[in-house]
Amino acid sequence: MLALLGGAAGIRAAETPAPPVSVARCQAYDDTLTGVLSKMFDQLGGLERLVRGKTVTVKLNLTGSPALRVQGRPLGVTHYTHPRTAGALAHLMGRAGARRIRFVESCWATGGPLEEYLLDSGWNVRSLATAAPGVEFENTNALGKGRTYARLKVPGGGLVFPAYDLNHSYEDTDVFVSMAKLKNHETCGVTLAMKNIFGITPASIYGDDAGRDAPNESPGKGRVEVCHLGKRQPARSAPRERDPQSSRHPGHRMPRITADLAAARPIDIAFIDGIETIAGGEGPWIRNVRPVAPHLLILGTNAVATDSVATALMGYDPRAPRGAAPFRDCDNTLLVAESLGIGSADLKKIEVRGVPLAQAIHHFG
Repeated sequence: MLALLGGAAGIRAAETPAPPVSVARCQAYDDTLTGVLSKMFDQLGGLERLVRGKTVTVKLNLTGSPALRVQGRPLGVTHYTHPRTAGALAHLMGRAGARRIRFVESCWATGGPLEEYLLDSGWNVRSLATAAPGVEFENTNALGKGRTYARLKVPGGGLVFPAYDLNHSYEDTDVFVSMAKLKNHETCGVTLAMKNIFGITPASIYGDDAGRDAPNESPGKGRVEVCHLGKRQPARSAPRERDPQSSRHPGHRMPRITADLAAARPIDIAFIDGIETIAGGEGPWIRNVRPVAPHLLILGTNAVATDSVATALMGYDPRAPRGAAPFRDCDNTLLVAESLGIGSADLKKIEVRGVPLAQAIHHFG
């Protein structure tokens, strides 16, 4: 079925050599982190060429309420972006000449300031704000500091929605970074750089309590009814679904919405933290999730290639079909994205720099 999605674009993505991906070992969230990350960027051709003089928007991964913990552990060593990785990235980008660094996240069930959410999550906001010149923050769960929403069209018309109405931060930027954790996902099998940007959809428009006609600028719920199950449409201010009669199964919808978003808002830098994380699901609300410590970092400039390497590092085949681990009840997001021409999920076409892939596998299954 996935082959029908691709056409010429999917064929070109599969045949074209992918940009390289860097893999490194990192033992802890300590002072060595900045040096490891700097070397990884050097392996990809240097950070300065990517960010000098530019506005950089960094999408964090703060999934679920900060009140929920895995075995009482700090959020950053389980399912949240660790504040030390954010600080190291900001420092390096500032040193490389980035003009502005904007940290964003669509914070769970609130349209309030991102800074307050970070404080509730145990972050030292002042330290992050001073890690580089021009650091700012925005909660993209609603209109935020913008005057209007940005409409980002999916090239080729999209698989679920033809375009998405998003916070201005995702358009008002030169470089877009996805900071993900190396994790499984109950619905999508894995949640990495691409699945992380599933959360750029504002709950004000795509949330369960979004307005029928206009956005609800004080959202208090998630996106289950619109994005996961398709039980309702987003606020009428946003584009309608292409086919309201298409499958409502989350394993069909979520990979396609993820691929749509990755095509509409391409990821320029994919960063995946696997120093400490969890296996078995994306957060503490998933039964039997467990802490793991692969001690790995993965970095790339193409999200499909980077996610494919990360999937292999978790002990899975990135080209596995639906029904095979980890995509037991869902379509493979990597192959859906490949079909849209975003990048290649073929490991034979991806050069891994740094630690060889075969020497770094940490089985999550």
